[in-house]
Amino acid sequence: MASIKAVLRKNKNKDNTYPLVIRITKDRKTNFISIGHSVLLDDWNAAIGKVKKSHPNSARLNNLIAKKLAEANDKLLELETTAKDTSVRVISKAVKGAKEGTFLKQGQVYVDNLTKEGKFNRVSADSPIINRMKEFAGGDVHFSEIDSAYLRRFKAWLIGTRKVSERTAVNHFVVIRSIFNQAIASNLVDRKHYPFGKGKISIKFPDSKKFSLTEEEIEKLEKIELNVLENHSRQIFLLSFYFAGMRISDVLRLRWSDFDKGRLYYQMGKNAKIGSLKIPEKASELLETLRRPDARLVFSDLESVDLNDRYGVEFRIKSRLHEINKHLGKAAAKAGISKKTTMHISRHTFGDLAGEDVDPHILQKLYRHTSLVTTLGYQKNFIHRQTDEALDAVIGKKKRQK
Repeated sequence: MASIKAVLRKNKNKDNTYPLVIRITKDRKTNFISIGHSVLLDDWNAAIGKVKKSHPNSARLNNLIAKKLAEANDKLLELETTAKDTSVRVISKAVKGAKEGTFLKQGQVYVDNLTKEGKFNRVSADSPIINRMKEFAGGDVHFSEIDSAYLRRFKAWLIGTRKVSERTAVNHFVVIRSIFNQAIASNLVDRKHYPFGKGKISIKFPDSKKFSLTEEEIEKLEKIELNVLENHSRQIFLLSFYFAGMRISDVLRLRWSDFDKGRLYYQMGKNAKIGSLKIPEKASELLETLRRPDARLVFSDLESVDLNDRYGVEFRIKSRLHEINKHLGKAAAKAGISKKTTMHISRHTFGDLAGEDVDPHILQKLYRHTSLVTTLGYQKNFIHRQTDEALDAVIGKKKRQK
């Protein structure tokens, strides 16, 4: 059983006062939590753990001590009821964290962690989401206030006031869920306040149309005469397509040393999955045109960046993607392609052309998806044979009956 008591620390301040703290003791181990105030030794009643009336602010300090003791005891009771680990370290962390159990404070911790991990794209995408929560709430908000009803009002505000799409609103929920999970893992929030899951807020992305190019359009893009910048973007797009719709972040990081004996060996940046692909003939021909003396990367876009600096690499990729998509769009227009052509279209195009002719397990390996469910969900956008045949069967049947 842990004991929680208000005491004075033994380390005296320069003004001869002693810090007021909450002492937590369990299994002969002790931890201290500062109350934020100090008093003279003569103004402290150690027997009852209170400030004497001789102190000018004794009533206020004693009320503060009582409040801090109540918070600590509540947190201890909560941990003893719900957690297996109730060591003095865990108890102290939970008590200290109670004052940090607000969304914006934990949101900042979440962003700081992403920054340390070098995840520029996530920082860039998720920081505005946290700011929108702040805008909606008019400031910070405790996790206990963010229940299902609160999130539904937030979603209605996002769509109605901020004019975001349904998918963007769901993206907000994904980030909020991540911050909730972080706070729960740090014992800052009781799981009973978790607003996601069965009977609460479920996260489901709406279907979206995925555009792709046809084989004929790919051929046009391959053959059209282009200027230097447009050709550079086309080369990146085509190499991505030839390697099963490889993400641009992986294409730009390709090293010549990744190719060996007719195969490509690389680690996907998104999920760190390692694999190998045969080099298709068209990819081999394109790679030959890209060789540069003493170049370590296939494309020069990241040559000036330290590849070990993940944050810097992601920042550079994002800025290059904007330029690449701009010139790719111009190249597609010159080829007579009216569709909005971006780098991600290469992945859609590969999936569309694969259709139902490639085993989903093989596609899972090509896409480097962790789960087959992800592959099936992605590929369903491009599988139309059964529905087309059903439609023809019904329409054809009515036509025969006439």
